[in-house]
Amino acid sequence: MKKIVLLAPLLVAGLFPSCGQNAFDTQLSLLYKKTVSIIRPAQLAAELQQKQNIFLLDTRSPAEYAVSHLPQAQFIDYDTFSIEQVKNISRDAPIVIYCAVGVRSERIGEQLLRAGFKNVKNLYGGIFEWKNEGFIVVNQDNTPTDKVHTYNRYWAIWLKKGIKVYE
Repeated sequence: MKKIVLLAPLLVAGLFPSCGQNAFDTQLSLLYKKTVSIIRPAQLAAELQQKQNIFLLDTRSPAEYAVSHLPQAQFIDYDTFSIEQVKNISRDAPIVIYCAVGVRSERIGEQLLRAGFKNVKNLYGGIFEWKNEGFIVVNQDNTPTDKVHTYNRYWAIWLKKGIKVYE
């Protein structure tokens, strides 16, 4: 199953070579279970500018988070996540979760919803789409950077803007 998920971006890219964004949207429609509401990057940026108290939760690995993340995002490791990590967040608080493209974060969002959190949204396209739309990411020193960890070289095809980093 893991190989299928890893090869899926290449398959879709091969089927739609001239339709980059459409291929990405198609890929996401195949991967998302649509169990968590989504928020588009531009909408999130607008809401963040209104200074709403939005909790941003980065659900990627420590290595991915270390390369870059959304400003003011809180790290929660997908592999070790437990509801205990968010016990200080009100069940009514707006929460936006994200990962590379939004698949892992959707799984965390499902857990948050089951735990009674009422206002959980998944960032559509994850940090890739955030960066592709021109919004800033920061490194561990909270300094803007163009680097984005792309999980691996296969998923890197979906990052159109920025410097791709992967092992």
